Amino acid sequence: MQLQLNQLDIPPGQRVLLRNVSWNEFEEILSELGNDRASRLVYYKGTLEIMVPLAGHERRKEIIGDLVKALLEELNIEFDPLGSTTFKREDMDAGVEPDECFYIQNEAVTRSLERIDVNIDPPPDLAIEIDITSDSQIKKNSYQVLGVPELWIYNGRKLEINVLQNQKYIDSTQSQIFPNLPIVEVIPQYLALSKVEGRNAAMKAFRAWVKQLP
Repeated sequence: MQLQLNQLDIPPGQRVLLRNVSWNEFEEILSELGNDRASRLVYYKGTLEIMVPLAGHERRKEIIGDLVKALLEELNIEFDPLGSTTFKREDMDAGVEPDECFYIQNEAVTRSLERIDVNIDPPPDLAIEIDITSDSQIKKNSYQVLGVPELWIYNGRKLEINVLQNQKYIDSTQSQIFPNLPIVEVIPQYLALSKVEGRNAAMKAFRAWVKQLP
């Protein structure tokens, strides 16, 4: 590429959009950046977003991820948490690195895999994005064509649930993974509680709420 990555200085909380990036260039960027980095990438049809998260972004994604883990544990549902694993498909011209992601329905398929290739393996069942400063549409497009069944986006105020139907995301008030649970209400509620009373107190309260579910 004419622009060298070491010329980019992206402050935390900011993003850089690069356009007309070929698939080979995207692959080269992934290789050059390596795995030990703070930035996260999303690529869709020639547009590449590079974002460096703030501490608040990371705190939110950790707490929401922990809430999902606690819910799955209390409901005795096996899961495989894969964090910010890179998922990409050249034939779809798309790649994404979630804030958090989980294999749930397909956990048994992936539990023993050291590498996951979504060209042949299923995509994660649930992806979570904390979207305070970046453009959610490029992410939604990428997740959509990769076939991720459910995408949660938290914008700092509310949780949006996107459910894949007929290869398109639709907004939903209900999670298909956790049907009949008020996910859009309880996740922001206990996230807010963690800011006031601390992470452990919020997690204990959340587990107590889950235990009393019918």
